[in-house]
Amino acid sequence: SGDVSASMIKDVEITDLLGRVEADLDRIKISKSLEGKKVMVTGAGGSIGSELCRQILSYNPRLLILFEQSELALYTIEKELLETYPKSTIIAVAGDIRQKEEVCQAIDSVNGIDLVYHAAAYKHVPLMEKNVPAAFRNNVIGTARLADVAEQKGVKRFVMISSDKAVRPSNIMGATKRIAERGLQERPFKGTEFVAVRFGNVLGSSGSVIPLFKKLIKEGKSLTVTSPEMCRFFMTIPEAVDLVLMSGAVAKPSQILVLEMGDPVKIYDLAVRLIELSGLKPHVDVKIDFCGLRPGEKEYEEILTDDEDVIETEYQRIFLLQKDETKQEAESVDLELILKFIAESNGEALRQLAQLYVPENTFKGGGIATMPENLIPKRHIT
Repeated sequence: SGDVSASMIKDVEITDLLGRVEADLDRIKISKSLEGKKVMVTGAGGSIGSELCRQILSYNPRLLILFEQSELALYTIEKELLETYPKSTIIAVAGDIRQKEEVCQAIDSVNGIDLVYHAAAYKHVPLMEKNVPAAFRNNVIGTARLADVAEQKGVKRFVMISSDKAVRPSNIMGATKRIAERGLQERPFKGTEFVAVRFGNVLGSSGSVIPLFKKLIKEGKSLTVTSPEMCRFFMTIPEAVDLVLMSGAVAKPSQILVLEMGDPVKIYDLAVRLIELSGLKPHVDVKIDFCGLRPGEKEYEEILTDDEDVIETEYQRIFLLQKDETKQEAESVDLELILKFIAESNGEALRQLAQLYVPENTFKGGGIATMPENLIPKRHIT
């Protein structure tokens, strides 16, 4: 009859969509960095955070703190992990990285920790364009306060989860992740080693395009794609977490690690492949519509910027980024000024700060923003 029902649709494995072999990393190095250690994961209930917890526990740490703001997400991941690893010491803490006292209490409850994997962040590009103060408060201030506590409590290593959207950012989300990276890199060494990890989109994560596409296919609805040329780098969640754990084992302080993710994938091609793997025909059983770029989006994501050198490592598909010291640095990040504008809910001033602190940005209009004189800190005035 030409009708398609949900029962006819095949369940597609995420790895079927990647179109390449996943990275195979040196897990002996990872094991040495985690076995017998006390570890905390922020954003433990998220897509990346929860997979971090699963993999960390497989390396027999001394204990694992799940630090999560969402009550439901915390309950869900704690329940799963206690069932899977009943002999492990798992401590669920409902807390906010922006509240130093809550982070301190979590660490003090186990007499200090060795490692922090920082996965808590706002990541949705269009939503952060509409909620600029929230993006800065969570991604920049939250990271800075968490780093302060890590230093205060003698944490040995702090691994931040960053994004390919931090490269020449065209949006607030990417800019705040880049500013957070800079904030860690600019900290004077006080005993804690700070590392950042950049990678692309993860297939199957909450908020990613694949679960949405699969839902629409089952409902018999059209798939919506930004444009025919929209490209993204993709990884599986376990692959992304391999990189994060590897960084905890091999990176040097203040370095940024990147996983070589192959060629970027067109979202349109991904939609076509998903439809075909589901046993249906594109544009016949399932239509594909184009909606145009949303605020803050760009067609192509990048992994590097022009002022960074890629250093190949001995590990498969793992690269280090080293800043070109001959190039002029951007204005130093002023956390007090950011806090001032957050308190005032001054999204426009924060957007201009993003352009000032990340001059390689590709915001509409480009370049360093001209801020009103009353907003410029005195030390900036010549």
